[in-house]
Amino acid sequence: MARTPQPPVRPQQRPAPQRPDPHPSGAVPPAVPRELVPRHVAVVMDGNGRWANARGLPRTAGHAAGEAALLDVVAGAIEIGVTHVSAYAFSTENWKRSPEEVRFLMGFSRDVLRRQRDTLDSWGVRVRWAGRRPRLWKSVVTELEEAERRTRDNDVCTLTMCVNYGGRAELADAARDIARDAAAGLLDPEKVTEKTVQRYLDEPDLPDVDLFLRSSGEQRTSNFMIWQSAYAELVFLPEPWPDVDRRVLWRAVEEYARRDRRYGAAIDRPEA
Repeated sequence: MARTPQPPVRPQQRPAPQRPDPHPSGAVPPAVPRELVPRHVAVVMDGNGRWANARGLPRTAGHAAGEAALLDVVAGAIEIGVTHVSAYAFSTENWKRSPEEVRFLMGFSRDVLRRQRDTLDSWGVRVRWAGRRPRLWKSVVTELEEAERRTRDNDVCTLTMCVNYGGRAELADAARDIARDAAAGLLDPEKVTEKTVQRYLDEPDLPDVDLFLRSSGEQRTSNFMIWQSAYAELVFLPEPWPDVDRRVLWRAVEEYARRDRRYGAAIDRPEA
């Protein structure tokens, strides 16, 4: 007996990304020309511990309060048109902190991804992970990899979570891998260029950082994305990280838009 033809199986279509909820204040992003909006913003989320201690709380309370700040900054990035946000969540130097704080940060990094994964996915955010695998809790690696898998087809904004990451460590790892491939005859040492090094970084397709933000008034880059930030505009925020939200990001974007980025070039403009 002939079988009844079955309709072709269509691939399941993902729902369209949702826009983040507006800021509770009703604030909207400033009217910055699209070509003046930074493509990639790197964020050093500093001041959590000092914010907590100033309120008579343990340092870990400040890290917990910073979760909402990160989510709101990503929302603001989407609203103003930033396509890449990289967040310094745990550095290779943070292992020097107290065992209690390290344990909290490991568990917190895992739980933030678990709590916020659905929201980020609904916004069309692609989550990536940059950093070293050794020493990280297996449960943290599992959540990072699951977030990457779940959101890999999203293209509204890319959030790179830098966990167990250091700029020098990234370059050292790249140099090691380049040397290994050169010794194996897979790479000609005489043809190693900046583009070669780029291919060996943690996230080789990540664009250069345009705007580098650090909260809490400190004015240093602290080993964060030192290759990618070679020509970044630096903006140091007075607010500790838990007090940062999308409005602070927008203020920094306006500052960025006013800057003259020359990349080593110059124009002769004698004063009248």
